[in-house]
Amino acid sequence: MKVSLKDKPHYHGHRERLRQRLLQGGINALKDYESLELLLTYAIPRKDTKPVAKALIERFGSLRGVFEADAEELLRVRGVGERTATFLKIVRTVFEYSLKEDVLKKPLFNSPDRVIEYLKLSLGADPNEQFRLLLLDNQNRLLREVTLSEGTVDQAHVYPRRVIEEALKHKASGLILVHNHPGGRESPSEADIKLTRKILNLASELNLRLLDHLIVTKNSYFSFKSEGLL
Repeated sequence: MKVSLKDKPHYHGHRERLRQRLLQGGINALKDYESLELLLTYAIPRKDTKPVAKALIERFGSLRGVFEADAEELLRVRGVGERTATFLKIVRTVFEYSLKEDVLKKPLFNSPDRVIEYLKLSLGADPNEQFRLLLLDNQNRLLREVTLSEGTVDQAHVYPRRVIEEALKHKASGLILVHNHPGGRESPSEADIKLTRKILNLASELNLRLLDHLIVTKNSYFSFKSEGLL
């Protein structure tokens, strides 16, 4: 039996209008909640997704905030179930991977903004401190990303010798240190500065280039190189 237009839910026509606006004008043609509303139709096909999208934006402040929220936080929003929370995490993971792929294809310093964006997305919102090592070849292309330490809210232990061992094992010629500050403060601590100097001294002895130490938060970053600390 065919369903007439008047029998279809009111939001079907609205969804189609959103799709057309997206196709004709790109993402900038939609408000944040409308972009999310349209995206959520693939996770919630039989319900009006506008109230859920608005509730998510209100709760987390932005599209980025929605994607950075963990599953438990998402599930506290009315209208969000396991399927929707999982869908949003899949979208974030795919986007994060695409950024990393882009970083892998070219020398890091050819697209520093993309590198920072990738690191802020993959690391900046983590509730615990992590310390990562980016290993580069002699043309500054990324060979490997290594997680050296995962700690608590305010501490991740790193041994300088381990950094050098990883660089030698993967035949890297350059390295970038990266860690996050979950509290949102991007400036380095005295311990961060001392650790960087130790690693710099060890790397120099073996002709390894320490190119930078980046501290990332959800919304900002600090570069030891840019600030004259390297």
